[in-house]
Amino acid sequence: MNRPPNFCPQCGTPLQDAPKFGAVRRVCPNCDYVHFNDPKVAVVTFITQENRVLLVKRGVEPEEGQWALPAGYVDYGEDPRETAIRETYEETGLHIEIQSLFDVMFYRGHNAVIVIIYQANAIGGQLQAGDDAAEAKWFAPTELPELAFESSRAVIRKWLTQF
Repeated sequence: MNRPPNFCPQCGTPLQDAPKFGAVRRVCPNCDYVHFNDPKVAVVTFITQENRVLLVKRGVEPEEGQWALPAGYVDYGEDPRETAIRETYEETGLHIEIQSLFDVMFYRGHNAVIVIIYQANAIGGQLQAGDDAAEAKWFAPTELPELAFESSRAVIRKWLTQF
């Protein structure tokens, strides 16, 4: 679980626990700042071409060595669609066009994460692994590798119902 801050990010005063907005939260007694422990937001792109799905092999932890859909965390102030386009290019070398919202999932755990999944089409670029991906490859339904992350597994399960 994320550790809440000890000091106010606005004025530096030590924070205290106090009831605010229906829960005990970290509050600044000096400037009334209230800390909300917000979830992370991640995006995933689901790209198919000729009955194959694009996957990347994780080059770093978590799940290093396993395969997943291209994905990444949304930066502060970044539009999630722009994140999906950027992360896909960084990990695969492909330019994409977002087609639709495929699903939204929520995961509790060490870090709460909201995962936004977009269906997209590859529209250019050259397939090559980059950033935190060790490999990038198209897979047919009969040759799928072991998948990392429940979001990737859930999307692939839905996709496989088409065959």
